[in-house]
Amino acid sequence: MLFRNDKKDGRDGHSEMVPLLPLRELIVFPHEVYPIFVGRQKSIKALEAAEISKKPILLVAQKDARVADPTPSDIYPIGTLGVVVQLLRLPDGTVKALLEGKKRARILKYFADDEYFQVEAEEIEEVCDRTAEIEALMRTVNSTFDNYVRLNKKIPPEMVTSLAAVDDPAYLADKLVGHLGIKLEDKQALLECVSPAERLEKILGYMRSELEILEVEKRIRSRVKKQMEKTQKEYYLNEQMRAIQKELGEKDEFKNEIQELEEKLRQKKMPAEAREKCEREIKKLKMMSPMSAEATVVRNYLDWFLALPWFEYTEDKLDIKEAERTLEEDHYGLEKVKQRILEYLAVQTLVGQMKGPILCLVGPPGVGKTSLGKSIGRATGRKFVRVSLGGVRDEAEIRGHRRTYIGALPGKVIQSMRRAASGNPVMLLDEVDKMSTDFRGDPSSALLEVLDPEQNCNFNDHYLDCDYDLSKVMFITTANTLDRIPRPLQDRMEIIRIPGYTENEKLNIARRYLVRKQREANGLKDENVDFSDAALLGIIRRYTREAGVRNLEREIASVCRKVAVEVVKNDRNASVKVSSSSLSKFLGPPRHRYGIAEVEPQIGVSTGLAWTEMGGELLSIEVTVLPGRGKLTVTGQLGDVMQESAQAALSYVRSRAATLGLKSDFYQKIDIHIHIPEGSIPKDGPSAGITLATALVSALCRVPVRNDLAMTGEITLRGRVLPIGGLKEKVLAAHRGGIRTILIPKENEKDIEEIAPQILKHVTLVQVEHMDQVLRNALVLSDPEAFFKQPPPVENLFADQTEKRPLIDEDDDDTAIAPNPNLS
Repeated sequence: MLFRNDKKDGRDGHSEMVPLLPLRELIVFPHEVYPIFVGRQKSIKALEAAEISKKPILLVAQKDARVADPTPSDIYPIGTLGVVVQLLRLPDGTVKALLEGKKRARILKYFADDEYFQVEAEEIEEVCDRTAEIEALMRTVNSTFDNYVRLNKKIPPEMVTSLAAVDDPAYLADKLVGHLGIKLEDKQALLECVSPAERLEKILGYMRSELEILEVEKRIRSRVKKQMEKTQKEYYLNEQMRAIQKELGEKDEFKNEIQELEEKLRQKKMPAEAREKCEREIKKLKMMSPMSAEATVVRNYLDWFLALPWFEYTEDKLDIKEAERTLEEDHYGLEKVKQRILEYLAVQTLVGQMKGPILCLVGPPGVGKTSLGKSIGRATGRKFVRVSLGGVRDEAEIRGHRRTYIGALPGKVIQSMRRAASGNPVMLLDEVDKMSTDFRGDPSSALLEVLDPEQNCNFNDHYLDCDYDLSKVMFITTANTLDRIPRPLQDRMEIIRIPGYTENEKLNIARRYLVRKQREANGLKDENVDFSDAALLGIIRRYTREAGVRNLEREIASVCRKVAVEVVKNDRNASVKVSSSSLSKFLGPPRHRYGIAEVEPQIGVSTGLAWTEMGGELLSIEVTVLPGRGKLTVTGQLGDVMQESAQAALSYVRSRAATLGLKSDFYQKIDIHIHIPEGSIPKDGPSAGITLATALVSALCRVPVRNDLAMTGEITLRGRVLPIGGLKEKVLAAHRGGIRTILIPKENEKDIEEIAPQILKHVTLVQVEHMDQVLRNALVLSDPEAFFKQPPPVENLFADQTEKRPLIDEDDDDTAIAPNPNLS
């Protein structure tokens, strides 16, 4: 098969059939030697054929270097006939060849050959008469090349001398092309130009164009050098870049970035103060070097201003029925909080605009404080953001760092506003009671401004150094106890106490939410596992003892996991019924004893009620009397207030010694040891006062205390019973422990309304004002009135502490104690 070239006219010399080597990104000129690396098999075979036959090889450039297997249409029609000076085969299969160009040649025909290209090539004869015009042109070219070498330091000066001795215009033109940084297409055009005079004129034009560019570079370097004053190399390079871009009249990226910032600022709604500050910062940014550290700080600062929601708000859902349905969907009980949210939405509907409420949810862990915040956000249609304050001890975490510090950032409040992308989100400040204080400041004091409705419209973050309006944010804080929250901070929040759940509430929560949630989480279907109410009550009573439902959820999850194992092992459609009798199979033996605190009445042992961060707890107090010299020992890791309550209780008993049938100096010959079990747990507070006094009277008078009764109240030296806190949690703890009667201070009567009616059905609350009433109800007496009118004398205080009745030693009349007729 034969390929013909369209340009067949103008044949100048003889033709011959030669191998063709297509070149990528390279033009070979006559009189030049080129080292090349060849990897294509066709090209390697063409080189080998030329070396074996000692024939010339036609060196022609490809039009597109990306073509791996070129066709005749991909190859330029004119190239250079050359010879293979040296051929070296490399280990990787490629070939290194040293080629020397000899003559220009034109392709006449292509011959079909599967191994390599073979063509009929015709030499192009170059004829040039040495006229005065040619001579002048050569001199001009040499002179221009001399100037070009002076400005371009990449060409050695010896090249000027070497080319000045050349008297052949064709040779001169071909030698000069290799030293000019011109494009491949321009080099091919010079190769195809047959007239040496015309080639020299084109080369002269290229050199003058390059000289202009080099002159501009020289001016740029000169200008940059003058602008520099004892600066670092980095600054010099940046200034050089700016000067280049200025000379070329192009917009650099830095200017584009500034324009983007200005455009964003024009479109952004923000207060006048913030806009003015941004405009000043952009003005400063324009005068800075784009690579300077200060420019990065300013850019970050502007980004924060432009990203904050200054006047972007979400629309509140004012449909109260829908909000109520959403709240009921997510949480069972918690009526106070739900009512407060509905009140806010109702007022918002009527007024149209009001400040966001600031609520503080206080309650034991696991009662749903944090998840309630998410539910409130969903019910009101607002964005929800959570800020964890547990362990925060630096004021800058709230107010932010000043910009003078490296890596400074706004505080958590402003960061959350940016994350919410709304000016009126529901912001949950979680664990506000877990913040601490050190040398870096007090974060709780920084929250005073955030949580003050009169001040937070002008909240000033140290990083922004500009007022930001937080008045429309609905703040919800959570805490386990108020003791660690400073009073000024408490004063700024509307405190809503969330007590522990009753058994009935826990059962409903488990049935409605927890079982379904854990069933889905463990990949079970509705028919795979079914919890009976008795089973759920069994888990609540015997496997958990908490105010919330966190451990209850864990136990339900544990059952679901074990059911999942059975389902996977046996049958995917298996149905497992979880009953109270099968709980031990899934959860092991019961961990807690459900029932009364003590099995039977005991001497010197009374049951009190305590309130902790985990909710209410039963508190057993033990008193024993030993021979001694009037020493009072208190153990069980008690705090100062509780130790003082023990001393007050003893002083009350001493003041009532005659009434209780004790000798006036009874305390001088005995030591009294008061112990509260679970000594590893710290205990404090005054509410165990009447419990301590009752245990003391029981131990000293040898009268047992009712085991189905618990009590709480502070005692005075005169025997008055003062009110206490956390009554609901304490009553719930007593109910969980199987207590049927609870003695409470008369002044706590107002708190009874908070206790669920279903709890009051199973518990009797006895209100007392004086310690005498406590003893009448707590001690096991057959005739309480007779006991207090004329109590039997107690002479032997060291009788067996576990017996309900005093022991009688018939051999020793001095130490014998008469039987107490009032003991049951």
